[in-house]
Amino acid sequence: MNVTATDQLPVVVVGAGPVGLAAAAHLVGRGLEPLVLEAGTQAGAAVREWSHVRLFSAWSELVDPAAEKLLAPAGWVKPGADSYPTGGDWAADYLQPLADALADRIRLDARVTGVSRPGRDRVVDADRERQPFTVHIRYGDGREERVLARAVIDASGTWSTPSPAGGDGLPALGERAAADRISYRVPDLKDPAERARYAGKRTAVIGSGASAFTALASLAALAVSEGGSGTRAAWILRRSISGATFGGGSADQLPARGALGLAAKAAVEQGYAEAVTGFRTDAIERDGERLVLVAEDGRRLDPVDEVIVVTGFRPDLTFLDELRLGLDDRLQAPVELAPLIDPNQHSCGTVHPHGVKELAHPEEGVYVVGMKSYGRAPSFLALTGYEQVRSVVAAIAGDHESAERVELVLPETGVCGGAGLFDQAADTPTDGGGCCATAPPTELQIGAGAPPAPGCC
Repeated sequence: MNVTATDQLPVVVVGAGPVGLAAAAHLVGRGLEPLVLEAGTQAGAAVREWSHVRLFSAWSELVDPAAEKLLAPAGWVKPGADSYPTGGDWAADYLQPLADALADRIRLDARVTGVSRPGRDRVVDADRERQPFTVHIRYGDGREERVLARAVIDASGTWSTPSPAGGDGLPALGERAAADRISYRVPDLKDPAERARYAGKRTAVIGSGASAFTALASLAALAVSEGGSGTRAAWILRRSISGATFGGGSADQLPARGALGLAAKAAVEQGYAEAVTGFRTDAIERDGERLVLVAEDGRRLDPVDEVIVVTGFRPDLTFLDELRLGLDDRLQAPVELAPLIDPNQHSCGTVHPHGVKELAHPEEGVYVVGMKSYGRAPSFLALTGYEQVRSVVAAIAGDHESAERVELVLPETGVCGGAGLFDQAADTPTDGGGCCATAPPTELQIGAGAPPAPGCC
C-alpha cells in the first residue's frame, strides 16, 4: 500500500472515554475520519463505573472545545460552568451526547487485542514507515477483525489495571485469596449493598491520593449517619504524614481538589480514621472472618473487616507490544513526558502543558494519550488530555505549527514535594515562603449533611 492510499485510511482511536471522544471530535474538525473502538458496551464505560464519585474539576474544565463545537448543531448546551458533576453526570450529560454526535464512527463492545504493521513485527525495519497500522479487534460475540489505520491514538486509560496493595508493586501475599474482602474502587455508599458492607465495620484504606481521600471522607460521613455507628477506617500510608499529605488545601487552584484533602484531614482529626504511617503491606492474612495486614517490617495491624486498595493505576501495554514505543523505565510514560510528571522529581504540583513532542514514540504515527500517557504517575486532569489530543491531531493533519504550540495553562495543586526518598515525606512550606505556601485550612462539614466529596479529574 502506498503512502497516498495510507492517508485515506481512518485514524483509529482506542477508547471512547473523555479523551478518546475528544480526539475523535478534533479529527472530525480537521476533516479526518476517526474510528473509535470501545471495549465497553457504552461510551464512557469506565467513567460510568465510578458514576457516584464527584469530580474536583468543574464543568468549565471538563468539556473539550472541539467536542463542544461538534455538539452545537444538535442544540447541546454546556451545563453550569461552576458546578461539579459526578462521573454519572459527566457520562450522561456530555459523553453520551458526544458519542451520539459521532454516531457510527464508534464501535462498541470492540476490544483492541493488538496493533502492528502489516507483515512486520517489531523486529523488521524494511519499509516499515511506509506501511499503515493493522489493528486487531475482538468483538463481544467472539468475532475477530483487522482494520487498517493511518495512525493510532491510544486513549484506553488505566481503569482496568489498578495497582495492588503490596508495597513492592506486586500483590501482597494472600491478597488474591482475600479478594472477596478487597475492593480496588471507591465504594458507592448510597448503594444499599455497599453501605451494608462497610457500615459499622473497620476498613483499611490503602493509598494516599484523591481516591483515598474520597474513601476516607465517605466512610467518615457513613459513621455519623443513621445506621453507620461504629464505622471506622485505618488509613495505610507508605510514608509519614507531612504538610503535603492532604494536598494543597485552600492553596490549590482547583478548590474542590483542595477541599477533598481537607475532608480526609478532618476524618483523621475527628477520629473516624486512624493513620498508620510508614506501612508497606507485605501480606494479608485471614483471621476468621477478618483480615490482618502485615508490613514488610513485621508490624501487624489489628484485624479489619474490609480493605479498599486505591494505590493508583498502571497502563496495560500488552496490545501495543509489536510497536516500538519509547517509554520511561520507571513510569512507563513516554520518555520526553516522564520528567515533567515524575513524582520523584515533581515540584509544587505543576505539570507543564505538553503535546505531540513529548508524546512521540520511535514508531511514528502512534500516540498514547490521556491517563494512560502518564503511566504510573498520578494527578492527571481532563484538561491535560484535551490539550494532548489537540496537539496530536494537529500533527496527524500536518499542521505542525499548531501541534507544537501550547494552548493551555494548568492549575497548581498548591503542594511542594517530590523528594523521591524512600522513607521521607515531602513537606509543604507553611510560613509563606517557598513555592507553594498554604493558607490555613477552612472548616469542613463531615457527616450525613455534608455534600458529596469530589474525587476525580
